[in-house]
Amino acid sequence: MSGAQGGSNDARAMGRGRVYQASGDQHIIEHHYHDGGSDRGREWSGLDSVRWPSVGRAPSVLRDRTELMERLRASVGPDAPGSQVYVLHGLGGCGKTAVAYTLFQYATGPAGRIGLWVNASDTASLRTGMLAVAADRGASDGELTAARSGLRAAADLVWDHLDRSDRPWLLVLDNADDPAVLRDGGWLRTSPRGTVLVTTRQAARHWWPGAELLQLGVLPREDAARVLCDLAPEAGTEEEAAEVADRLGRLPLALTLAGGFLSHQVIDPWTMAQYGANLVGDEGTDPIDLLDQGALVTGGSDSRHLISSTWQFSLTALERQGLPESVTLLHLLSCWSNDPLPLSVLSGVDISAGLPPHRVEVSLRGLLDQSLTELVGGGVRCLRTHGVLLDSVARTIPPEQRETLAATAAGQLLKALPKVPQRGEPDPRTTLLVPHAIALLRRIAAWPEVSRPTVEAVAESLLRLVTALHRAGDYAPALTVAQEAVERATRRLGADDPTVMRLRERMGRALFRLGRYEESEALHQQVLADRERVLGPDAPDTLSSCIALAYPLQPLDRVPEAMAFVRRAVAGRTAVLGTDHPLTLLARGFLLDVPTGPELASEADNAASLITDCHRALGPDHAITAACEASCARGLFYAGRPHEALPAARSAVALAERLYGPDYWLTLNTRSLLSSVLDALGESAEAIEHGEAVVEGRARTLGPTHPWTREAEDFLADFREGREAE
Repeated sequence: MSGAQGGSNDARAMGRGRVYQASGDQHIIEHHYHDGGSDRGREWSGLDSVRWPSVGRAPSVLRDRTELMERLRASVGPDAPGSQVYVLHGLGGCGKTAVAYTLFQYATGPAGRIGLWVNASDTASLRTGMLAVAADRGASDGELTAARSGLRAAADLVWDHLDRSDRPWLLVLDNADDPAVLRDGGWLRTSPRGTVLVTTRQAARHWWPGAELLQLGVLPREDAARVLCDLAPEAGTEEEAAEVADRLGRLPLALTLAGGFLSHQVIDPWTMAQYGANLVGDEGTDPIDLLDQGALVTGGSDSRHLISSTWQFSLTALERQGLPESVTLLHLLSCWSNDPLPLSVLSGVDISAGLPPHRVEVSLRGLLDQSLTELVGGGVRCLRTHGVLLDSVARTIPPEQRETLAATAAGQLLKALPKVPQRGEPDPRTTLLVPHAIALLRRIAAWPEVSRPTVEAVAESLLRLVTALHRAGDYAPALTVAQEAVERATRRLGADDPTVMRLRERMGRALFRLGRYEESEALHQQVLADRERVLGPDAPDTLSSCIALAYPLQPLDRVPEAMAFVRRAVAGRTAVLGTDHPLTLLARGFLLDVPTGPELASEADNAASLITDCHRALGPDHAITAACEASCARGLFYAGRPHEALPAARSAVALAERLYGPDYWLTLNTRSLLSSVLDALGESAEAIEHGEAVVEGRARTLGPTHPWTREAEDFLADFREGREAE
């Protein structure tokens, strides 16, 4: 304790306090450090080093990035020119700091440079780090004091000493996710004595004038699997690791966390396969929480090293930039899949004040600039957002916002899909929407706040997609999508919901096209019984089941049953919909598709009138006209009237090929019929020519083992045998 007395001034200082007495004006600057009275307990708040990378967990091996690292190593080699700035940008967790660390090790080792590492995540850290760089390069205490007190421009001091460095250097400005931190004060410059590498999530070029931008993405599948095996070599095979890597979207941060978790389990260690199964989240586990556990065991609990919070830095930056709508848009994107999303789906998005239509474009630009999503090339302009990011964001959406987001997502899908998908090649945008509709259904299955009408809208979008796939001839994908849609929609809507039953019918139709006739017939029988019970025997959907059931009954040699169902459908549709309704005309045509022996003669007499009715009601180029022309040609042929069938068959083939192309199922079926008609009329050469085209087309579209492909091969063999016998 000390005291001071003089004149009328009395003062007393305690502990380490001091009293200053002066007769004139004085400018005094003091720095105080408080430690509770213990030197050993004092916490140092400054920097320990700028000569060593301040990273959480340094990568033991940097997988992939070969081409990028060659470019960067050349920039710090002995013959590399100075005055270079490289900006390494990408999604949070994609491994930017790992690349910078690896380059730093090379620069300070084989390249013989001085390495300087500064955290540029905020103004205080950047300023402290850069002044430490100046001190490292020879700045005096007086110069540093003047810069800290504002008497000298701090950035000028730093770059003056970097320019006069006695050795070449590499300066890494890590985590510069807010470029304004670097711009304000002029901290980012070039120097002939060194190379600057900036790591950032901010991809907008206008922030980095004069710099070379290098984008960093996720890892290739093989390298991603090796990352997991590097960290947890005993947990499983490389193929099992590759499957886990796929689930994690091959994001380096997620791979590191997963590998850390697997390598540190003690009591009952999981295998790669067990870990991957738990990432699905169907057994009550939260995949994001599971990943974050990997940070706890490896000591990387900083927010940037947690999947649940690493992207919050980018979202906060967007809000600071006056783009809170970008966060709302990301919430909407989290309702869909990480597969490419056609940009047209975002047209007209309107979430009231949260995201009005006129703010969608600028909000999307904000997400692109922060590397939270990316544009992908191809025939359809698309957007792709990482799956782990989407899952992480979705779990933070407040329950009261889920209904609005889910309803908007469902509405945008329905707007993008045709109400009645047509036969033929689908719009590429349609098939791109399949994973997004499934992802939305999965998402809302875990959101009890979402209303039944919204779930019904999602189920309707899936029904349209399944129908489009089926009518394009993509039967296996149609079946897969329909099965998952039925399973998940049933949980929320029940098995008796009309849309669920339509999806089940679509499953049966796909099974038939895939040659699984018994399964198709059994499913159609169940759907018909359910519709009769719920909707009534004459409801349009019930009559649709009658037609659908007739298809598999034919190859199962139950033709009389099939005919009875078709006649029921014709009578019901005529009574309910009218004679000229497209569905009635289609059912009438089906009567000619089912060979019934003597009964077919009277039906064949109606062939001409059916074609006339189709041309009058629908026009000559309508899809149902094409189907009915093919049916009429088939009916005339099986009724023993090949001469009458020939012009109808030629016309049907030409129309189907014009509408759908040569490999569509209706074109191939009709060409097969034409081949049979020609053979019956003794035109063997032309019959064989068409028969070969059918075999090739079915093998291409259905596969060589499909029953229809084998049937076509048998017909072709018969044609050839008949010609040899002539």
